[in-house]
Amino acid sequence: MTDDLGLLVARAALGLSLASHGAQKAFGWFEGPGPEKAAGFMASLGLKPGEKFATAAAYNEIGSGLLITLGLGGPLGPAGVISTMAVAAETVHKKNGFYAGKGGVELNLLYSAAALALASSGYGAISLDRALGLQPLFRHPVVTALALAGGILSALAVLGQRDNSPPDGTLATPTIKGAERNGSPSGTKPSPAAS
Repeated sequence: MTDDLGLLVARAALGLSLASHGAQKAFGWFEGPGPEKAAGFMASLGLKPGEKFATAAAYNEIGSGLLITLGLGGPLGPAGVISTMAVAAETVHKKNGFYAGKGGVELNLLYSAAALALASSGYGAISLDRALGLQPLFRHPVVTALALAGGILSALAVLGQRDNSPPDGTLATPTIKGAERNGSPSGTKPSPAAS
């Protein structure tokens, strides 16, 4: 029974935390940006149209978080978490290193590890999967593997649609000035090291 209570508390902490992040984006709750600012942020990351990606992220976080909290759908909720965290790590946090204090990938990794643990261990006796008799289906290794693979593939699909071009109205900064050739002013011979 203690194990099941521990799983329930862990599920609630992970699931409600994630769902609240989705509610910040979708509804502006909990001091969140709301849909318009979330859309603008997504567009600034190259995920365009921003409205589409902000809506998808928000409702994936809400849905995955609630599935985990309720203990419903076996690995489906955790797969959604891993998908969201992979995209967030790549588009926002990777450039900041590891630690969360500097905006790094630490929290993405912790959310993903917790989700993976729940996907592989199950939700325990205090769950809707158990109450509804769904645990044998969702605890099957093939179902778990397919769900997790789907989460990873959906993250890759989102990242594959990312637009990395310069923001509208700007041009890429040239790396060599127009009056230079191989880093030397025009009309001069480049040094032997430059050729």
